[in-house]
Amino acid sequence: MTAEMNAPGAGASRRSAALHDHALMRACRLQPAPYTPIWLMRQAGRYMPEYREVRARHDFLAMCRRPEVAAEVTVTAVERLNVDAAIIFADILLPLLPMRVGLRYAKEGGPTVERPVRTDADVARIAPVDAAGALGFVGEAIRLARRALGGRTPLIGFAGAPFTLASYLIEGGASRNYQATKTMMYTAPERWHRLMTTLAQITAEYLKLQIAAGVDLVQLFDSWVGTLAPDDYRRFVMPHSAAAIAALDARVPVIHFGTGTAMLLEAMREAGGDIIGLDWRVDLGEAWSRLGDRVGVQGNLDPVALFADIPEIRRRARAILERAGGRPGHIFNLGHGILPETPVDHVRALVDAVHEMSGAQ
Repeated sequence: MTAEMNAPGAGASRRSAALHDHALMRACRLQPAPYTPIWLMRQAGRYMPEYREVRARHDFLAMCRRPEVAAEVTVTAVERLNVDAAIIFADILLPLLPMRVGLRYAKEGGPTVERPVRTDADVARIAPVDAAGALGFVGEAIRLARRALGGRTPLIGFAGAPFTLASYLIEGGASRNYQATKTMMYTAPERWHRLMTTLAQITAEYLKLQIAAGVDLVQLFDSWVGTLAPDDYRRFVMPHSAAAIAALDARVPVIHFGTGTAMLLEAMREAGGDIIGLDWRVDLGEAWSRLGDRVGVQGNLDPVALFADIPEIRRRARAILERAGGRPGHIFNLGHGILPETPVDHVRALVDAVHEMSGAQ
């Protein structure tokens, strides 16, 4: 790989030239591929012994901030599983770090925000983030991972969608009812839209940083958006997700993913994305029919299915492939991330099954 191709400002089309006909990239363009590509959310995670060895030496945020460590766990997952894409090791909440809201990553219980954003004054303190300056370590991890992948495997970048970032900021952490978030939406819509406009800009800049560093495609995670009614999504969220996606280089494919989104799929398609991610609560074939033939789909095996025996995993993989019907534009994935206790050999068996079964179609 030449230094020019590896440079942060290099064009996306030139950097991706070697991977143009990779099955994953063809699927993103809704073109026929020799087999159904597969990668898995949280494929570099605690279920994998190699990851646990690294994690024992570093806390989570240190892993993200040390490019050589982030690149190592990114590439190790690809080598161990034989998946069709790497996804850079990072976190959807990293853009909150320079906001100085007290983001903390506990060993147990997930991330928390010590100073939630709830008032007009709180929102006013959220300044635009200099992604290159504050989050440059992610770009460097991408460059190192690309070099290690050697042009053989596409690399995915990602970010949290504006609604999911806003929910963390407002709730201060995970929530069951999103009471504080929805209360701001319903009672202070101007404040809500100011916050979301800022977060959409930050999300776009963070993804642009990753694209400049060399990712081949990106995924927008709206992990919590399934808590909303369709009308609320269209009014309070869709314009901001659409703005973040529209700000990106159109040559770089976008996967738009959420959970619990069965009633939001058409609106998510309108917001943007070349591929719409599906969780396991919807039938893949029916969802794709609703979405139409201008987008692809990603998904959608239940992550808990990986605890079944291997024949059952294979049966479920075949059922999803049959629902996709060999149609161009299907990327196989779970409906959410791999769970920490998942047997590694079951994950590898799924990858092998998808390659074997789809290659025979």
